Amino acid sequence: MSIGELLAATVPMVRTLNLEYLETTPEKAVLALPDQSEYRNHVGGPHAGAMFTLGESASGAIVLAAFGDQLSRAVPLPVTAEIAFKKIALGPVTATATLGRPVAEVVAELDEGSRPEFPVSVAIQREDGAVTSEMTVIWTLRPNS
Repeated sequence: MSIGELLAATVPMVRTLNLEYLETTPEKAVLALPDQSEYRNHVGGPHAGAMFTLGESASGAIVLAAFGDQLSRAVPLPVTAEIAFKKIALGPVTATATLGRPVAEVVAELDEGSRPEFPVSVAIQREDGAVTSEMTVIWTLRPNS
């Protein structure tokens, strides 16, 4: 089962918004939010809450791809999230997430007994390639007790 299939099966909001997992690797996660009238805002584009969920979901997908082998000893959790809306989003949008720190560096901190934090950057784009939103989610790997 792929990470996208796993998340679609276990996270109800992913199914609610019909998020599509296009690519999920430790280097990059790409998710799509289809154009759906029930999730549009007052200007006809995807609602800000739907775009936030898309971005946070992309960040979670890359975290699972990069640190899935650490789940027996730590749980990944978002710490903070910030989103900036840059342009009007209309139609389907795609979120691309990238890790802000090397995986080995984060795992080394976990090995030392600390609770590492690391940023995930997300760009949300329209079909024409224009970036409509930029998001940063700070994640941690909380060691299991």
